[in-house]
Amino acid sequence: MHEMQCPQPGQGHQVQEMQFQTVANEIQRKQKHLIPVNMGVEAQLNNVVKTQGAVHLTLIDPDSQSPDTAGIMAAQAAKGGTDAIMVGGSTGAGGTVLDKTLKAIKEHTDLPTILFPASAGGVSAHADAIFFMSLLNSRDVNYITTNQALGAPLVKKYGVEAISMAYIIIEPGGTVGWVGDARLIPRKKPAMAVAYALAGKYMGMHYIYLEAGSGADTPIPAAMVGAVKQSVGEETKVIIGGGIRTGEIAARLVKAGADMIVTGTIVEQVSDIKSKISELVDAIKQ
Repeated sequence: MHEMQCPQPGQGHQVQEMQFQTVANEIQRKQKHLIPVNMGVEAQLNNVVKTQGAVHLTLIDPDSQSPDTAGIMAAQAAKGGTDAIMVGGSTGAGGTVLDKTLKAIKEHTDLPTILFPASAGGVSAHADAIFFMSLLNSRDVNYITTNQALGAPLVKKYGVEAISMAYIIIEPGGTVGWVGDARLIPRKKPAMAVAYALAGKYMGMHYIYLEAGSGADTPIPAAMVGAVKQSVGEETKVIIGGGIRTGEIAARLVKAGADMIVTGTIVEQVSDIKSKISELVDAIKQ
């Protein structure tokens, strides 16, 4: 018959600590199983749409300010509640400026960084993901497939996550419409936008981006947004950009069917980036 051993002083406390740590480790393991740490950027964005109603993306153009200023802007946008930082511009910023801008943004925030390239020169190893897009209504094959072919090996080499996207320019189009030589979709012709969006979906693209152009006076009509979303369905996400300056406008577009809202020019124009982003984010989240 074994003698019962009494715990030594302090031993009971140590046992409790070990039990607590075991439970904590198990909870952490289960959490990692449910939400993998290595979840891709696309999966993260889709999860935000599912759980919060809509995604807000802040677009920063490396050509518009110094890398350090871009980092500060990203930090303020993060505090305002934006979900990710898009980096790129209509004129094709790339090379050292792009790399330094991405590094500065990552020094100021842990948010995902997504490349928004105008050409193959807009690929960088320092981003988390890239909107790998084709400008479907361009007259120039370079913006439909050529730049994509030139950039694809770099995307693979750098290990940047590629998020397939159909990019469609709507009137007035702005700089990107001119640079991309786009046959602009008339604002009053939602059926044309639907046709291009469905083409993108059937070619396997996960996201459809309707762009009115940076600094557009008015955003894409809600009727067009609704028609496109209804046609492509829930699995294919619809992104809207251009002319979105207030929470009221952003909310109207999300109500119409937008899954993600992009704002860029307004971030360069306001003095209080955090407050403006907060206004937009609060308006579109459930």
